[in-house]
Amino acid sequence: MPEKTFDIAVLGGGPGGYVAAIRAAQLGLKTVVVERERLGGICLNWGCIPTKALLKNAEIYTLFKHATDWGISHENLHFDFAKVIKRSRDVADRLSKGVEYLFRKNKIKHISGSGKLAGPGALEVFRDGTRAEVVRAKVVIIATGGRPRSIPGVKIDGKQVISSTEAMLLPEPPKSMVIIGAGAIGIEFAYFYNAFGTKVTVVEMMPTILPNEDSEISKMLEGILKKSGIDIYTESKVESVSSSNEVLVSVTTKDGRKDITGNVTLMAVGVQGNIENIGLEELGVETAKRYLKVDDRYRTNVEGIYGIGDVIGPPLLAHVASAEGIMCVEAIAGLEIDGVNYDNIPACTYCQPQVASIGLTEAKARDQGHELKIGRFPFRASGKSIAIGETEGLVKLIFDAKYSELLGAHILGSEATEMIAEIGVAKALEATAHQIIKTVHAHPTLAESVMEAAADAYEEAIHI
Repeated sequence: MPEKTFDIAVLGGGPGGYVAAIRAAQLGLKTVVVERERLGGICLNWGCIPTKALLKNAEIYTLFKHATDWGISHENLHFDFAKVIKRSRDVADRLSKGVEYLFRKNKIKHISGSGKLAGPGALEVFRDGTRAEVVRAKVVIIATGGRPRSIPGVKIDGKQVISSTEAMLLPEPPKSMVIIGAGAIGIEFAYFYNAFGTKVTVVEMMPTILPNEDSEISKMLEGILKKSGIDIYTESKVESVSSSNEVLVSVTTKDGRKDITGNVTLMAVGVQGNIENIGLEELGVETAKRYLKVDDRYRTNVEGIYGIGDVIGPPLLAHVASAEGIMCVEAIAGLEIDGVNYDNIPACTYCQPQVASIGLTEAKARDQGHELKIGRFPFRASGKSIAIGETEGLVKLIFDAKYSELLGAHILGSEATEMIAEIGVAKALEATAHQIIKTVHAHPTLAESVMEAAADAYEEAIHI
């Protein structure tokens, strides 16, 4: 059986693994990636990228339904759902091939197959259940990602009870859909299928949708989604899910027991790490709560074995996995690193209007004992927002009153997921409120709302 030797072997080719591999190659380390499916992982093939393609289709279709508001007329508006799905798959294909190109450019070896730890510095590679080869490396980085999880007693069958993967491949919009979980995945699919005519019901056990976001933002979005025809039950617990011709979801709501039916049920309650069947137990690699345990340099308790991305736990975000991959490899290479700043990670939800945030919510900032100054600027007061017909939402900035430190930022509105990057840079550079206020923003832009929100916190806003 052939054996190949490398400086670094990466198990998993998603946004953590492939980015780690490229950075390793840049640093002159001979690198191999073992991946059983397509390069790019869930993010490029079944998550971040193709879902955004689907959401753009929904945005355009919704815009066309309101074309007369723009002085544009059309007849017989309709959609070809098969082409909608095909476009998202074409986008995923293109980007996966792009990663293949980057591997060739950086002279990274890609071995197709399932990898399993086989001792210090060794990975067995299996194809079709048969051990095909052994890879040896000084260091192994586990980047196997995560997969959708379900609630106790409910099995995802891929037909009537589906995960986000099946939700991207339905041949046509179902007449009705029940979504269990109102995090980013649940809300994005609720927006998408509602746009194409599905009757969508969302069930969330926490008090608000997008439970990790600022409650003011979440409640505003909930009102907008309800206005669009989506039924939402918060503080509601799913008691059982049963299937026959339809799916019956029994729920205990704030107002009592309710049975909700749908053609399909989408399970969107979170992700668990892919830690099974990769040899962790045999080597004594420690895990906890479905995730791999690592230190601040991404080392496991076993010498030479590291972990990054969703497999090591929250925050379960592609950009976090990539940042961890870079930091992990730089630490292995002996570079001085500051580590990933987990207090400055942007979170984004790509429904319309979009949601983006960074730092502390208002509630968490108060819990930490900060005296606050809070600035808000509604998009209805923005000239650019009015011009493009996107006036729902606001920018909310949270400052420490004593030091004018930016503690958190929360945006609901068009292009919120793009606007949040400015605030991330400001926060990383420890910008004060008045440094943001005095930074001249181009007019007219949506980003002016950031400057105005900062000014509002100090009663200096011009346009409200």
